[in-house]
Amino acid sequence: MPRRFILTLSCPQRPGIVHAVTSFLFGHGCDIVEHQQFDDPLRGALFLRTEVVKVTGEADAEHLASAFKEVAEEFGMSFTLSDDRPQRVLVMVSRMGHCLNDLIFRWRAGSLNAELVAVVSNHEDLRPMAEAAGLPFYHVPVTPESKPQAEQRMLEIVDQHRAEVVVLARYMQVLSDNLCLKLLGRAINIHHSFLPGFKGAKPYHQAFDRGVKLVGATAHYVTPTLDEGPIIEQEVIRIDHTYDPRALTTVGRDAEALALARAVRWHSERRVLLNERSTVVFR
Repeated sequence: MPRRFILTLSCPQRPGIVHAVTSFLFGHGCDIVEHQQFDDPLRGALFLRTEVVKVTGEADAEHLASAFKEVAEEFGMSFTLSDDRPQRVLVMVSRMGHCLNDLIFRWRAGSLNAELVAVVSNHEDLRPMAEAAGLPFYHVPVTPESKPQAEQRMLEIVDQHRAEVVVLARYMQVLSDNLCLKLLGRAINIHHSFLPGFKGAKPYHQAFDRGVKLVGATAHYVTPTLDEGPIIEQEVIRIDHTYDPRALTTVGRDAEALALARAVRWHSERRVLLNERSTVVFR
């Protein structure tokens, strides 16, 4: 069976980049099945995602990546070259289950293109949901005193399940700077887009009091700066004065589930490239 590989890269703009990439792929028996690129004139950078099928010869992603290093060095590229296997995802939750439930549904339906491997929570509430889906559930309580030990346990579980992505699906604990840095570029969070306008408890009640007209959610990478990591996806739904706090909460949770599922799928498909504090997303 032909094998699929995905090449993603970023580098300074200069002539000949695409020619060099396509010539390399052709020379190694690869047929391009999807190609997207973005030239950022403001930053003088090029971003590229190319999916290929290897039609001649035998090779794995590691050998292809090793061979591509010569091209990468010539053009100053930062790149990854991997197979198209869905990435392994560990989900972290607290008490609200709408995002976890949506991820499980999409995973079992085959539309998430990511492999859920375990669920970690600081509460027991969502154990039945996880175990009903056949997912190992780990209860890791967190207190101010036990936080370092709890985060070390979380990292152990990540390593145990060989998780490549950690998804904070309404995990209501702030990660330490140390943990954020260890998971940099592979941890995704979801929050309501009222931040930072409506902080603290009951943001949808605050939104109702202020008469908001748009409800939204933001999926972003986790960084030490709380809720300010590079944005992957946002979902917005228009509402009006007839929406009470309960209706706002329902709509908001729908937006959270949609934005998070897209972000997880696009990350797993290697469609998200970091561009300084922003992202390039090849949908």
